[in-house]
Amino acid sequence: MFLTVPTLLTWTRIVAIPLLVGVFYMGLEPRLQNLVATVMFIVFAATDWLDGFLARKLNQTSSFGAFLDPVADKFLVCASLLVLVHLKRADVFVALIIIGREIAISALREWMAQIGASKSVAVHMLGKIKTTVQMIAIPFLLFDGHLFDFVDTLVWGTWLIWLSAILTVWSMIYYLQKALPEIRRRVQ
Repeated sequence: MFLTVPTLLTWTRIVAIPLLVGVFYMGLEPRLQNLVATVMFIVFAATDWLDGFLARKLNQTSSFGAFLDPVADKFLVCASLLVLVHLKRADVFVALIIIGREIAISALREWMAQIGASKSVAVHMLGKIKTTVQMIAIPFLLFDGHLFDFVDTLVWGTWLIWLSAILTVWSMIYYLQKALPEIRRRVQ
């Protein structure tokens, strides 16, 4: 299942991350680089939905794809956040919250899988909402301009990225609470 269409889309998302980062080092005019990076991010983020849709539609779901898909999402979000912090469009505290949570929950899921309790930390709607808000906030921050002459994307993106940080903490607490009974059983 390494070379199915859905898995290739996921691999494309991972391989394309350096291209997204590289846009800011190509010497393009700032408005153009912002536009190119925004379009690239939106296209890459859309492949997240598309690969899942195709996996189900073509009956090409696999445990490898289920593993790789969230890894690609996390790489894309973390790389974009680091670029935004570097550009001073996102607060480093927001990036630390989001990246720290991703590391912590990934480690928790790995441990829970090792002890046979992965269902207790299965993906929840709260995590999906968090990811959706991030995937909306990041292109707003990458664009850093005005849409339709009245939507300041930096202002909206800043509010949305902070909202995603709150949702990030909330979802982490949710997953930790779900795992806590199993953790207590194993520690004693």
